[in-house]
Amino acid sequence: MRDTQAADGVRLDPAILEQAADWLVQLQSGQASDADRAAFQRWRQQSPEHARAWARAERLLDKLGSLPPALAKPALLRPRGGGRRGALLKLAGALTLLPAGALGWQLVQTQAWTAEHRSAVGERRELRLADGSRLTLNTDTALDLRFDAHRRQVRLRRGELLVQTARDARTPPRPFVLATALGELEALGTRFALRLLDPGRALLSVLDGAVRVQPRHGPATAARVLRAGQQAHFDAGAVEDAVPLDPTALAWTGGMLVADNLRLDALLAELSRYRPGLLRCDAAVAGLRISGAFPIDDPERVLVMLVSTHPLEARLRARGLWVTLVAR
Repeated sequence: MRDTQAADGVRLDPAILEQAADWLVQLQSGQASDADRAAFQRWRQQSPEHARAWARAERLLDKLGSLPPALAKPALLRPRGGGRRGALLKLAGALTLLPAGALGWQLVQTQAWTAEHRSAVGERRELRLADGSRLTLNTDTALDLRFDAHRRQVRLRRGELLVQTARDARTPPRPFVLATALGELEALGTRFALRLLDPGRALLSVLDGAVRVQPRHGPATAARVLRAGQQAHFDAGAVEDAVPLDPTALAWTGGMLVADNLRLDALLAELSRYRPGLLRCDAAVAGLRISGAFPIDDPERVLVMLVSTHPLEARLRARGLWVTLVAR
């Protein structure tokens, strides 16, 4: 695995950064024993690279200390388990990118912890709104609700959701608006899904009715209406031409990930959305074509399926947090 160079110009082995992130979580948990602290000191003194990795971890902790406790502490103080695994992953990524990583950490935590409603990695949630509309949140999604006398608004901060609007009982009826950093979507009596993509793009899929999209920085003439059976990508400036709806795009609502001759690296990128940790493959097998239906509620089972039916093996690091598929 290649070394990682942060903005401070120092290259460090990602495996050692993972270990530093793990020690940071453990020592900040309030549950570390004297034996744990002694083991940490032995690890830190094992090599100059370990010492540099820990120095970077301490710099990150200093930056986290400037955040409100409600943002910084919950991620560090969770017990071992899914929440701790997610915190460890984010810490390792922030260590890799310091000092820019601290800003990324702050953004991620702010979006997640201050949102009114959110789903965890690997979780799907259903919300029934006061007007009878329904939202289905996919993995790692965060949103806010604001219903007032003038309109019904859902603000999607990150992630993906399915929206089924209900007729408003008020007269005149209030518009139903899904707001994002890229623009606003007005539902015209409809069922639709929206996924926020990186970097700065979104995918709208319309199942019933129609949706009007107004890009945030585009003129009024940039607005587009998508109708049932259509989907389109858009960003803050424009909406791309609509194309026929991908019939597998909403398989997640039934707990499945459907692959039709999909590259292995693309499949793992999708699966990683439902699993804390890092999931990737060696370049030599990235182009392997995969077809099938896979349960997103059990990503570990999917990995077992892949290595059982294809010439692959899984290499685990950081207690199984980081997984790389390689040729067998």
